[in-house]
Amino acid sequence: MGSAGALRGPSSRSLPWGDAVLSAVAGAGWAIVGMGGTAALGLHLVGADARGSLGALTAAVVALAVRGSVTPSVDVSAFGMKGAEAHVAFQATPLGVSLVGALLLGWFFLRSLRVAGVRVTWGELLVRAGVLTVLFAIGVGGLAWVGRGVVTLDGGALGLRRVSGGGGWLGGLVSDRMGDLVHAQVAVRFAVDFGGTVVGGLVWCAGVLAIGLLASRRTPLPWGWDGVRAAVSAVVGVLLVAVVAGLAAAVYAAVGDDHPRRIAGAALLGAPNGAWLAVPLGLFVPWDGGATGVLRMVLPHPVDRFLTDSPGQAVTVGRLAELDGRVWLLAVGAALLMLTAGVLTAVRTPVGTRRLALSCGVRLGVATAVVLPVLVWLTGTSVDASLSVLGFDAFGTGVELRGRVGVAVLVGGVSGLVAGVLGAGVVRVGGRRGEPETGEAVGVVCGTARYGPYSPGRPYRAPNPDTNPYLRLPEVPGARGGDVSGAPTVASPALPPPPPLPPRRRARGASDQPPPPSPPSPPSPPRMPGG
Repeated sequence: MGSAGALRGPSSRSLPWGDAVLSAVAGAGWAIVGMGGTAALGLHLVGADARGSLGALTAAVVALAVRGSVTPSVDVSAFGMKGAEAHVAFQATPLGVSLVGALLLGWFFLRSLRVAGVRVTWGELLVRAGVLTVLFAIGVGGLAWVGRGVVTLDGGALGLRRVSGGGGWLGGLVSDRMGDLVHAQVAVRFAVDFGGTVVGGLVWCAGVLAIGLLASRRTPLPWGWDGVRAAVSAVVGVLLVAVVAGLAAAVYAAVGDDHPRRIAGAALLGAPNGAWLAVPLGLFVPWDGGATGVLRMVLPHPVDRFLTDSPGQAVTVGRLAELDGRVWLLAVGAALLMLTAGVLTAVRTPVGTRRLALSCGVRLGVATAVVLPVLVWLTGTSVDASLSVLGFDAFGTGVELRGRVGVAVLVGGVSGLVAGVLGAGVVRVGGRRGEPETGEAVGVVCGTARYGPYSPGRPYRAPNPDTNPYLRLPEVPGARGGDVSGAPTVASPALPPPPPLPPRRRARGASDQPPPPSPPSPPSPPRMPGG
């Protein structure tokens, strides 16, 4: 039967519901706690808790991090002034909070699979993933009960000072009223939607588990998915490197800034937003958008200036470089990231793969063609706030920035194909040919078994008889150069006689004399003839 029969055996094993529930509770709980802690710390550093309840704001940010839904509404109170109408629309994802939750969720899920043993069936895999997804969705859905609050803003902070002033009697009257509105209190009420947040949590958690399962190199996968795992793990790795680079840039900016706490809080909440927006932008994916009012200050330089001075034009690296030549560094950084992904894909592709360059290029191209549009979709931002008083547009500000998803698919496929081919060439020149096609520590039962509990890996260096006594040949007279095949045949030395067997133990009371001989049997009578 061999290992194949051994791996088919677990199909009759009962599903581990108890262990799956316990590991799911730990994974979902720590993920929500980590996301909540990151959101609370970031909001505190940017000073948001001074204008609203930190608990309610934290719940709303966590809901947005899993692509949930938050409904805002505005109340305006300006010295008894009536007729004020306001509108607020907000759509953005704090990817810093999302990344913390994804890392914790994926780590607990993959750890539960590794601890499960050398055999994991498809049923057990689905049970563990399904229980964790459901519990996580229920947990984020509970934020709807605490994610209700009010954020109070003053007119000066919203930029209403720019509308004061005017001429004429009517203009002076309205201007006076606008001057009073500068000191008005604008209360933005928000509430987390239960249904939208639960659905968002389900989809988000399922996506995180799928990416973690594909990107991890020591967890079970069906036969034939090694190449996909190599490409996905390479892309995920370089995206994490981009986030680390973004955090380093935020630390550098905070050192010489007058408000380092705000920069630190913004980095905790949105460092992946800026890093993952820069990657497709550096790969020449165009973005469309606009910026008006005070909200344009949240955009990095020179994007804010470009959207203000050139409304309606697509944001590209070339056009931004006209305002600041350092923008070309984005293209250089994105190219280096893609080349690194190509090298990692080639190194992690099994040795037995034919046409390594083409195989790596195709796999990395497919992975990048899927990941790059997802980054464009996640980093899209749309914020709109408007306020009208007595029929006059007193306050209007907004920011919208969205990448072209269709172009991102094409750019991702082409750049991944080129990077995979170049990465395979670099690996071949360096002398590496990828990883050995060995079994994993944990195997998946998928009909035909391939992986066992143990398989020797590729040695780090060539075997050396001087350091390995098991490789040394015995010295035989007549052998030349260590070759014993032509040595003369000799008789082996005589073996010594075996030692005598120990005497058998006597029974108690028996004598040392040998037993008497048994009496001879009587002779048989002679046979008579004819008898």
